[in-house]
Amino acid sequence: MFTRRQEGVLARTHEGEPGLPRGKNRLPPAEVRAAQRARLLGAVVAAVAAGGYSEVTVADIVRGARVSRAAFYAHFTDKEDCFIAACREGGQLMIDGITAAKRSLPAGASAEQVLRVSLVAFLDFLAHEPAFARAFYIDMPAAGPRAARLLRAANHSFAGFNRAWHERARLDRPDWPTVPDEAYHALAGATAELVRSKVSQNKIDTVTDLADTLVALHLAVLAGQAWPRSGEPSELQASSSGA
Repeated sequence: MFTRRQEGVLARTHEGEPGLPRGKNRLPPAEVRAAQRARLLGAVVAAVAAGGYSEVTVADIVRGARVSRAAFYAHFTDKEDCFIAACREGGQLMIDGITAAKRSLPAGASAEQVLRVSLVAFLDFLAHEPAFARAFYIDMPAAGPRAARLLRAANHSFAGFNRAWHERARLDRPDWPTVPDEAYHALAGATAELVRSKVSQNKIDTVTDLADTLVALHLAVLAGQAWPRSGEPSELQASSSGA
């Protein structure tokens, strides 16, 4: 049995709380199934983040979700299936947050502003979902072949975002260099490793400190821009702060 903390929306647990309403107050079947699934997804993230994927059992998950074992198997075939589903949902919520952040920019925002807002939204999401960040970046690599495929897919998607941003930016900045496809994947991998380092050192609360480094790294590779001098803000930082 693991000690759980409420560490973000994606790691919500219900251990020690009442189960779903029964009797006259019973929810409609569709709502019951949706609530059970949501509880199980939150419980598996919390359990894995607290105790490590290899140590977590189905009993730990249903205890945290406050649902029956039968309910678990009505939704998932096993622990891995539940964990993969939780990671997929978390990944989609992260993408939704990045998309919303970009849409909040005024019309005519520069490519650099779009890049910074996207990366900051990505890091903010992880900072507000520390349990998910630990489960994804620490436990996913050891959670089996399906998890390994999901990680590769996530890296591929991040590379795709880099490519799409760069290709759109070059319409207005034809002086920016063309780069091989491997460059987009290299940036995705470097970003993941920098985040993983923060998470593994229990410094997820400082993950947003990576924003300036990641922006400068992407611009160095994809825009051919020089790195800012140590201690001096880049032109983008200055414009973003209203300087």
